[in-house]
Amino acid sequence: MSTAAVLRSEWIKIRTLRGTAWSLLAVFLLTAGFAVAANAATGDSEADSADFDALFSVFLGLNLGQIAAISFGTLAMSSEYQGGAIRASLTAVPNRGLFYAAKLANVAGLALAMGLVTTFVSFLGGSAFLGDAALSLGDGDALRACLGGAVYLALMALFAAGLTAVLRSGLAVLSILIPFILIVSMILGETSGSFADYLPDRAGQQVLYVNPPSDLAPLAGLGVTALWAGAAVLAGWWSLRRRDA
Repeated sequence: MSTAAVLRSEWIKIRTLRGTAWSLLAVFLLTAGFAVAANAATGDSEADSADFDALFSVFLGLNLGQIAAISFGTLAMSSEYQGGAIRASLTAVPNRGLFYAAKLANVAGLALAMGLVTTFVSFLGGSAFLGDAALSLGDGDALRACLGGAVYLALMALFAAGLTAVLRSGLAVLSILIPFILIVSMILGETSGSFADYLPDRAGQQVLYVNPPSDLAPLAGLGVTALWAGAAVLAGWWSLRRRDA
């Protein structure tokens, strides 16, 4: 099969999977919905607070949206390991590298596309309630956050997809990543100082601040998350290449 044909077949598989469309929709609803609801409730009442960041305040929902992005990446990859589907896929596409790259390209592309819609709507919707404290979309920090936030969501989806290729179980990956991000990362962030700044979620989210709370610069933090995602993707490729279908 040609590269274009493999990309198209993987697109069809992901599009028709039960749950993937809902998980992508959840990225938007959780991130943008929470941003609008939270800022509508508080308005600019916290603008005078020393730790208030007008940029991060409109991306508060991304902490929830990233869970949906992780679920999307996990579902897209774990479907291959249910009912022996991976054997049929590799029979149709014997080139494992092409198969894996096409799968990940679709995961990244769909997550990035939804991420762009999500971050821009979240920014515009949340900023509408901040009054004079709001940043404009033309501000360099705002544009960087919207684009960087979308890239961050795509990286988290890839991170989950790579781990799923290693563990071959969506349930195992979700059981590890979701508690880690919601609980462990938060606890480590309170107790471990700069070490926690290099965890994939905390590092990548520095791009959402005007004044990042860690020592990592915004784009450097996104680079750290990219390294985590890259390591997971490479581990997944090694597992797919070395292990029997």
